[in-house]
Parts: sequence; structure tokens; C-alpha cells
Amino acid sequence: MYFTHIYIEKDILKHSNTLNILQKFPKAIQVEIDSYKHIFNRPYQNFQAQKKLPRLILAKKYENFLYSGSYLTDQFKLPNFYYNSLVLNCLYNCEYCYLQGMYNSGHVVVFVNIKDFLEEAEKVWKEKGSLYLCISYDTDLLAFEKILGYCRTWIEFSRGKKNFLLEIRSKSSSFLEISDLEVSENVILAWSLSPLVVVKTYEKKTPTLKRRLENIKLAIEKGWKTRICLDPVLHISGWREIYSQFIEEIFQDLQPQAIHDLSLGTFRINADYLKKIRKIRTDSKIIFYPYKKNGSAFEYPEQVKKEMINFITNLLTKYISKEKIYI
Repeated sequence: MYFTHIYIEKDILKHSNTLNILQKFPKAIQVEIDSYKHIFNRPYQNFQAQKKLPRLILAKKYENFLYSGSYLTDQFKLPNFYYNSLVLNCLYNCEYCYLQGMYNSGHVVVFVNIKDFLEEAEKVWKEKGSLYLCISYDTDLLAFEKILGYCRTWIEFSRGKKNFLLEIRSKSSSFLEISDLEVSENVILAWSLSPLVVVKTYEKKTPTLKRRLENIKLAIEKGWKTRICLDPVLHISGWREIYSQFIEEIFQDLQPQAIHDLSLGTFRINADYLKKIRKIRTDSKIIFYPYKKNGSAFEYPEQVKKEMINFITNLLTKYISKEKIYI
């Protein structure tokens, strides 16, 4: 992980998190700016060109520290589902990622005023009586842990809070960055897994399936609640054979009874995001699949989706009880 340029809002030049992050990149060129929006929200940027050598932008967020979770995302039958956006954009560059349709820029924004996010979460938790909070939603926060330490902060913050459940979802192999922490019952560590061919072809810059499985196994051995996310499942050539081998590989490495639960979902995307992505990813078979519109989202035709879910569910139930599978 390296950034040649770091843009810093003037108001947070002396913030402790700003100084800590800058120490990690002593050779980076530092540029003072008034607002991250002047860089990040500019029109006519090339998302994919910027992903080749992204800049880091350090900023302060002033509002909207929590958002209600999208219906397109797993809620695991839990009330008061929220997420936050501590970081905008991701280190990885998955071909199917909705972020390329959500943002104009491929640069990475880190909000350094984490205390404000914590205070808002505390407030909502007390008002609602419970909170299911995903902190790695518009990014892969665990992948940034070595330079930010945000996962560690949130784990300690949530520890011991009744009816407060924190999910940290990742494709990274960075569990070692938090492995020294005492296990918390308030935290679920969730890994998104894909078959090797999908990782190599469509999930650029992400760790291999083997490395992710090694991290899951280590987290389980340490005693963490661990979730497996088979999402998105892709309708690609030979998908039955690919996913059959994939699921077999998962449970060769992991003990099924040790897994807290598993989420399963086929590819779906916000309609406006897909329209935007199709303008910049003209070579992508995934993006130009003939999806069907369902409300504000595009997804596989119902028969295709049903066939894939049923096929993979049948494979999974050889290893894990249906009660632990969320679709």
C-alpha cells in the first residue's frame, strides 16, 4: 500500500489521526485543500485510470455518520441495521463493484474524525435499544487496518454493549492486525469468498482464496464469531462446476460447526450505478449481462437467480445447517 500524494483538508492538519497516517507515508507529497469534495467530487474523472495509482485524501465528515442499511444487503433478520462510511472507496478493484458507479473518483477518502462516528453510534444504540452496525460497507476497512487502526478502535468501543453487534466484512488477509485483541462477543468478522477463477478474473488486487481461508481459520481458532459471505455469486460459464469445487474447497479447510453463519446472494446492483458503470467498463461481460430490473435495482432473471440459489444451497447443506444460511 503506497500513496504518492496525500491531500489534506486544512481543518484537520493537526488532528492526531492525520499525523499518525502521515507518519506511515513519509515520502508522499502533501497537498493542503479546503474540502475533499473539490478533489473527490469533480466531474469527468476517470475512475479506472485513478485506481491504477490512487491518491489518499484525509478529511473531516460533518454529518450523516450513520445510514440505514440498504434492502439489497443482508440484514440477518436483525432490527436497527445501520452502516457508516469511515472510508470512501477501496484498495481493491473488483470488476463488479458498485463503488465505480457510486463515485466519480477512484481516489480514497479517509475521515479522520472517528470520535464523531463513535458518538453517533452510541446515541442511536441508546435510542433504539439495539444496533446492528456494519463499519466496512463502502470500503474494506480491515485491509486499511495497518495504517488506520479503525477496526481495533470499533471493536473496543462495542465491547460489552448489550444488543450492539458490529460486523466487519472483508476480502483481505489482514486478520493479524487485530489478532492480539481479546475476543469480543459483540463482533462478527465476515469474509467475502469467491472461487479462485473469480478472484483471478474479476477481483483485481484482492488476496487469493487460500489466503482468505487461512485468515478465517485463524480467526476461528482465536475464538471470533466468523461469517462466510458467498456474495455475489456470479452467473459465469461453467458456474455449476466452479461453485461445486469452490464449496468443497471451503469445507476442506474449515470446520462447518465452527462457522457462525453464512450469507448467500447473487449479483445485484443499483440501476443508476449500473448505467454509469456501463459507460466506463465497456469490456465487461458481468456488467453487460442482460439483467432484469426489479424496483430500483438490476438483478439476474428470476429463473436464473432461483436456479443458482437452489443449486448452491443444496451444496452448502451437505456441510452446514439450513438455519445458518441467510439468503
